[in-house]
Amino acid sequence: MKLLATAKEFRLSSVGCASTGNLASATAAHAAKAGLPCYVFMPFDVERNKILQATQYGAEVVLVKGTYDDVNRLAHISCDLYDVGIVNVNLRPYYVEGSKTMAFEIAEQLGWRVPEHIIVPMASGALLCALYKGLKELEELGIVEGSARISGAQPQGCSPIVDAFKKGLDHVIPVERPTTLVKNLAIGMPGDGTFALKTVRQSGGVCEAVSDREALEAVRLLARTEGIFAEPGGAITVAVLKRLLDDGKVDSSEEVVCCVTGAGFKALESIPQEIQTKLISPKADMLSSVFVR
Repeated sequence: MKLLATAKEFRLSSVGCASTGNLASATAAHAAKAGLPCYVFMPFDVERNKILQATQYGAEVVLVKGTYDDVNRLAHISCDLYDVGIVNVNLRPYYVEGSKTMAFEIAEQLGWRVPEHIIVPMASGALLCALYKGLKELEELGIVEGSARISGAQPQGCSPIVDAFKKGLDHVIPVERPTTLVKNLAIGMPGDGTFALKTVRQSGGVCEAVSDREALEAVRLLARTEGIFAEPGGAITVAVLKRLLDDGKVDSSEEVVCCVTGAGFKALESIPQEIQTKLISPKADMLSSVFVR
């Protein structure tokens, strides 16, 4: 909400964002509360429920026939031509300041201490950098001791930051055509990719990518063991944790926080529709087919 207050302070006539889904909903919701018109730019093939959620808040949803990078380019042009505050473009510094509060929540929920390791989904790389910034500020203020290893997770069909990390590069080579069902992380030209690389290395973390199948398996694992229904782009951190454990890059005794950043109902099109039910008559003797002794 602070971001929308800033837009009003700058006397902007409207707000908006370039998004693969989650930022669209958040921006639209807060814009509705602030009474500002909202313009959301999204790839044309984003999941329908993410479009639906943004429209319910009254946002003008603009679908672009292209990738997220095409969407992002149009959002940048909008800032130059129209009196609009795009939260992840010309209002980006304030957007990052809001994101870093996730680090405060993690520390607070752990009794004002920092875990050994945090795994973060990476699209633009902004959230990972913001979390590290928040942790460092807590450390500098003496609220917590030490910091955490920060690792990044991406899908193999769009993993430019992971590729750069593994090749030892200090810059990111864009992915022109993402090929992954993890649509909310399908950003081929991550705006904060270079900073994310630097942050991961400074913290002693790693970057890892997993297949779409592994991400979907993590969705099911989270739901059946923790009661959390996540979208693939959120559950991917659990899939990466499993990979890191298998590869010996994380010890089983290590305290790890996996950031799960999106609900499953917003990405139903990406999740296999394997629904198994039983249909019975409303008779007591039919219960024997339900309860196996």
